[in-house]
Formats: sequence, structure tokens, C-alpha cells
Amino acid sequence: MNILEENNWMQLLSEKNQIDAIRKTNQYTQQFGLVLSETEMELLVRERRESLKEQQRVEFGRGVLEKLIYAFCDSSYIWQENYADTIMRLQDIFYLYKNESMDELTDDELIGFMREAFDKECQGSLEYLEDSCLESFARKIRSGTHQFMGRHGEDDE
Repeated sequence: MNILEENNWMQLLSEKNQIDAIRKTNQYTQQFGLVLSETEMELLVRERRESLKEQQRVEFGRGVLEKLIYAFCDSSYIWQENYADTIMRLQDIFYLYKNESMDELTDDELIGFMREAFDKECQGSLEYLEDSCLESFARKIRSGTHQFMGRHGEDDE
């Protein structure tokens, strides 16, 4: 087996494991009226690969899809008709701002900020989340301030 065949085999196995993990999230999310179809799961995993490539990132393990699903599934701004598209877009936004924040945040910190902003000031707007809230947040991080720690940018003074 050459290196190219080995990489394809490993990628296929990784993607199968990701789909299996996402499939299990349906057991939890169905209580909120949200279920991903097999086709949507496959699309999310394919889009993950493309997003990682676009953002020039490497990710080991399961990735953030599961975390995004669990973090956002009970949002009042997500319903079955926009569920897969919203998770796909949140995944793209996550990887973009993981780079923009210079990896200064853990995945859980970034997802926590995204969820809080999405439900509050963004009122479910992915455009506002990406173009305003997260841009401002990342700018603070890049400037070297530590205001983003703790309550996601609120001064504790």
C-alpha cells in the first residue's frame, strides 16, 4: 500500500467514525425536534474536510461537529428546516475564528462564546455572529488583551 492509498484509507475510516458519532447525537437532539439524515451527516463531514483545507488546519480525533451539535441543538433559533445548514455554517465559522483568534482559545471556549452571542446579541443571525461579534472578539484576542477570558469579553471590574 502506498502513502496515498494509506492516507485515503485513514481519511475514510476517520470520516466513518465521525458519521457514527454524529449519528449518536440524534438520540439527544430529537428531544428538540432535530434529527440529521444520513445524507446530511455525510455532507457535514465532507464540508468539515473542505473547511479544514480552506482554513489550512489539521484536526485529530472527532473534531468539533459533535460539540457544535450539542452546544446549539437547544437554541430557539434552530429548527429542523435550518438545522443541517446552520451546523454546517457554524462549523465553517468555528474554523475561521479558531485561526483568527490565533488558537488562543480552547474549542470549548470558542464554542461557548459563539453560542452565547448567537442566542443573545445575534438573535440567531449567523452573518452577525461571523461579521460582527466574532470579528470584534478575535480583534481583542489579537491585540493581546485578556478581556476575553472568563465572561467572554466582559470586564469584571
